[in-house]
Parts: sequence; structure tokens; C-alpha cells
Amino acid sequence: MGHVEYSVKDGIAVLAFQLPPVNSLSHALRVDLIAAIDRAIADPAAAAMVLIGANGTFCAGADIKEFSGTGMWREPHILNLMSVLDDSPKPVVAAIEGVALGGGLELAMACHYRVVLASAKLGLPEVKLGLIPGAGGTQRLPRLIGVEAALNVMLAGEPLPATLFAKTPLIDRLVEKNLLDAAMAFAGEVVDARRADAATLLPRARDRKIEEPNLEALLQFARNTVRTAFKEYPAPLAIIDAVQAAAKLPFEQGMVEERRMFEPLMASPVSKALRHIFFAERAAQRVEGLPPKTPARQLESVAIIGAGTMGTGIAINFLNAGLPTWLLEVGQEALERGVARVREFYAGQVKKGRMDPTKAESRMALLKPTLAYTDIANADLVIEAVFEDMGVKEKVFRQLDAIMKPGAILATNTSTLDVDRIAAFTGRPQDVLGLHFFSPANVMKLLEVVRGAKTAPEVLASALGLAKLIRKTAVVSGVCDGFIGNRMINQYFAQALQMVDEGASPQQIDAAIEGFGFAMGPFRMSDLAGNDISYHIRQRQYAEGKLKQRAAIADKLCELGRHGQKTGAGWYDYRPGDRNAHPSPVVDKLIADERAEAGATVRKLPQEEIVDRLVFALVNEGARILEEGIAQRASDIDLVYLTGYGFPIWRGGPMQYADSLGLYAVVRRMGRLAANPRDIPGFWVPAPRLARLAAEGGSLNGGAA
Repeated sequence: MGHVEYSVKDGIAVLAFQLPPVNSLSHALRVDLIAAIDRAIADPAAAAMVLIGANGTFCAGADIKEFSGTGMWREPHILNLMSVLDDSPKPVVAAIEGVALGGGLELAMACHYRVVLASAKLGLPEVKLGLIPGAGGTQRLPRLIGVEAALNVMLAGEPLPATLFAKTPLIDRLVEKNLLDAAMAFAGEVVDARRADAATLLPRARDRKIEEPNLEALLQFARNTVRTAFKEYPAPLAIIDAVQAAAKLPFEQGMVEERRMFEPLMASPVSKALRHIFFAERAAQRVEGLPPKTPARQLESVAIIGAGTMGTGIAINFLNAGLPTWLLEVGQEALERGVARVREFYAGQVKKGRMDPTKAESRMALLKPTLAYTDIANADLVIEAVFEDMGVKEKVFRQLDAIMKPGAILATNTSTLDVDRIAAFTGRPQDVLGLHFFSPANVMKLLEVVRGAKTAPEVLASALGLAKLIRKTAVVSGVCDGFIGNRMINQYFAQALQMVDEGASPQQIDAAIEGFGFAMGPFRMSDLAGNDISYHIRQRQYAEGKLKQRAAIADKLCELGRHGQKTGAGWYDYRPGDRNAHPSPVVDKLIADERAEAGATVRKLPQEEIVDRLVFALVNEGARILEEGIAQRASDIDLVYLTGYGFPIWRGGPMQYADSLGLYAVVRRMGRLAANPRDIPGFWVPAPRLARLAAEGGSLNGGAA
């Protein structure tokens, strides 16, 4: 039994199982567990058994890699394992430490008893994968902790402290230490009690009755809540239906209902998208040319150059992580504004009850405002967050090169500029990389880590470790204009502007893509970020010949001073104290005048066309980025758009969405869009990789068929 160590002491069989790193219930572990349980049942020296994880954790759940194909239901599948436990004539005690999540908690609930370390975390996170618990979780948990609590656990999907369940039948004994000894002692007590009363039946969660006088009201309240909060996700409603089955039907019939609901969810596009994201987040940490054990540099202090909105937002990340952080500006007034912005953030956290005043002050105490570069010379990491202009960046990096200690990491927060050129302003290009934060930097999860041609492996490894420290999702990008996210958004926005030329209004375009599921349409997003930012990027790209078609309406909008929310006017109007976007007569007239000057006829664009043009613009440019090696894998691109640009989670990202449609169908639709004589010439020529995969029946996330 390769994954289970079997031993017997004082009449108790110990089944210590492990399948690193988290003891997932793969087929191999299921086989070995059943063999060990059968051995204990047949062993005359064993009166009871204890199941315990041998590596400091119980079990983090099913093996998600088995969810594709038939692996999950390959016998003995997880339900077979539960039946073996249900049928055991000898007491089985689950000894839980670390985590018991998903199938791990279901395994524990199928045991007769549970002895739990107080520091353990318990939960059923299947909803985060678009699923319901599929191994009896929806049937056993309500029987052990009640309907309302079980719904809360399953709908939240979070690991919860075991102490929350200390007074429920889910936990028979909560202990502070010496878990195995405590579990064996408990098993011994059970054996002694059974010897004293041989007629005593072993307690099984499945045999417990659910007594809930307010059942219908609880279920209806839960349904009303999830229909509002999770309208795109089918799993939460299915969880409620399965709990209703647990409350109203015998256990075996409830299990039939659970399985009936589970299987279509497994095949649903939403679950496939969420599982894709699960694997994408893990794959993003595996970077070509960066061995897993690459040493990282010590990062104990940080300096931020620039105390504007972006710089202060970046600083808050490090203050929250407990790192001393210098904030450098060239003028006293700008520095004071930056410090006030940070203090205002923490005051807001205290006012909202999210942080106690003492913690807020301790974080502010880590902030070190300065006007002198010499003060930051010993920082381990410095991040430049100044104006997006190569000349300004050059001055900063030449100064950093002169004063920073050897081995310090020099990072730029540029969103579009050439990181290799910036690195060349120093005599230490191996220490330079891009750390592109997204606004608001203390909120948005994405961190684009831009690897330069000479960035040292340990510098890249340090950046990835840093991202974990400040709780960001890191995606590595190569160097190009706009990297992954902004290079793609340029094409997306170009299509949005083109559709305005053809007859759509900004609000029609925003409404269409928000109906598709984006958090915000292109024009509302631009107003939030600042229209002047994209305006300055376009001016540079015009000068460099990278943009041959001018965005006349967008440029004139900025030249009128309509920079977005910060000026109270952009593509929309904004009122004092009101961040809602209101249609603007000024913008309507600007668009009408520009159309008239161009002598263009206009038409009504259907919502489906608007969505296709915006999303397929992302997909096609993403395929080019893959072809060029700027992104390592399609799932990295999906992560960028899910965590940085508001792409709908339940669709899995632009590349996954294209895969779900079928690339052959995507290329066919692009061909229809190319027939529009008003569109940007050559825009819909499929990227070579996209065309090839479509012809081969392949997928962006999986290569050729």
C-alpha cells in the first residue's frame, strides 16, 4: 500500500496516508486507502482504526486533474470509498490537522468520529469550481451542523476555522496538540464503550435526521440571495436544491439527487472555465528558463519613486505586508499630498471597520517620506512610478543606478514603454525588470512582471515571490509595446472607436459588453483610468509610426480637457459626489460633428456584433502575443484579463472563451467581420497561430487537436 502506512498499537490500527503535496484523493490513493481499511477490518489485532494524513495535513480534496474525462469515476471512485467507510463494522476515527477540504471533509464525514486539531481548517470549496460537493457533502453536512450552517459553508466555499464547529456533531473532540495520541485515545474509549454495550450502533452521519422547522423559509431566502449575487453561476442554486433533498429524502435518495445535479455541472461551460482558472493560476508560476529552486534575493525594504495615485497605491501594498517603505517625490507639496492619500486610505479602512486604529497607525509608521534619493540607497527594491515618458524614466534610472546599493532590484511600473531600453540607462540591466501594477494598485490583483532581455533569473524569482507576499496574481510577460494586457486592450479600444465611427454610441457599446459580463465597458473604463493616459500613449505611437489610423474623436475629447472621472467629464459626464456615468450632450455633438465631417453614413450595430468585435479583437491579438512568445501560454493571457481588465470570470478569459466556441467558428465569424468595408483595413486577418489551430481543430489553451 504505497500511499498508506499501516500499523497497529494498543488495538488501534493507524492508517497514515499521504500523496504530496496535499493528499488529494486520486485513484491511486483511493485504492490504497480501501485496501488499508479492508486490512484493518480483517485484522484481529485491530478493534478500531484512525485515518490520519502523514504529512501534516488531512486531505485537500479530490484530484482536480481527474475531473476531465473519466478519471473521477474510475473505480474505486470516491463514492466507493465512502461506502467502504459506511459499511465498516469497526469504528473509524478521522484525525484532522492542516486542512480537510472538499472531498477531504467528505471523507472525514463518512468516518464514524472526528478528532480535530484546533488550528485545522474545514470547508467545501466546490462552488468555486462551479460544482456542488459530489461525494455526499450536501447530504452529510446538513445532518451534522444543520441546514443554515451547511448552506453558509457550501455557498461561501471558504476554508473555515475548525473551532467554529466545536459544538456540533461534525467534531467529536477538539484538541490543541498531539493529534495522533488524542485520536488513538479517543478510539480506545470508543472500543471500551462498545465492549461495555455491544448492541451500540456505530454513529453514521447518514443516519442522522434533519430537524429544521424553518426549512422552507431558509431555502427560499438562500435562493433569493444567490439569484441576485450569483446569477451567472448554476452551482449555488444546485447546492440549495441538494440540501433540500437531504432534508426531505432518505439518505440514498438524496445521494441520487446529488449525483444527478453534479454531473451536468461538471460538463457546464462555467465549471470548465473555473477549473481552467484554477490550473491557470498554478501554471503561471512555472516560468520557462526559471528552475523551481532559483534563489530569490532578500526583500526587506522597498522604495517607491513618485507619490501620485499609482505610487501611493503601490506603497500601500508593501505597508500592508509589513515592509518599511520609502516614498520619494521631487517636491514637498507633492510628497505631502501622497502621504495624505495613504493616511486617508487607512482612515477609511478604520471608519469602515476593516482595520483597528492601532494596526492602521503601525502601517503608517512603516511609511518613510523623503525628497532625497540618498535616503533610499539601501532599499532592496525600488519601483519607479513616475510620468509615462521615456525621458523622465531615463533621468530616474540613471539616478537610481548611481545611488542604489549593489544587488538592489530596480523596477519600472511602465504600462507600455520598452523595459530593455529603460534597463540600458543603467550599468546593471540584470537587476532591472517591469512590475506593472494596475489601478487602483492596492486593490487590483494583477501584477504584470515584465522580464527584460537581461533580467537575471534570481531577480525574476524575487518578483514572483514578492507578488505572493503582497497577494497579487503575477503573470510574466516579455517586452513589447503594452506587454500583454495593454497591447491587447489597444486593439479592443480601436474596435470600440471604430464602432462609434460607424454608428454606435459609447453607452451602447458599454452596455453590450457589460451585458456579456465585463465589469466595465471600454468607455467607462477609459474614464476611470484617465483618457489622458491613452491619449499620451497614442501621441507617442503616432510619432513612432506604430499607429497609422488616428483616433480623431478620442484625441479631440482629451483636447477638450475631458480626461474622465478625475475632471468630472470624459466620454460621460460625472456629477460631484456621484461616480455614475451620465450620457453627455457634449460627447454626442462631438461624435455627430466628426461623423458629418467624415461624410460617413451610420448604421445601428446589433449587440452580438459589438461583443464579437470587442472580444475577438482581444483573442486575435492574444494569439499574436503567443506566437511571438510575449506570453508563455494562453492561460497566462486569460489570467491577465480576469484579474486586471474585468473579463467575466465564468467565461474563463478571452482565450478560454474562444476555445469554448471552437476556433474554427471564431475564425469564420472573423471572416464575416472582415467583410465590413468600413472597418480598419486588415484588422480581421487571423493571427497565424489562430488560423493554424482553427484548421487543425486545436485550441489556444491546448494546442493542436
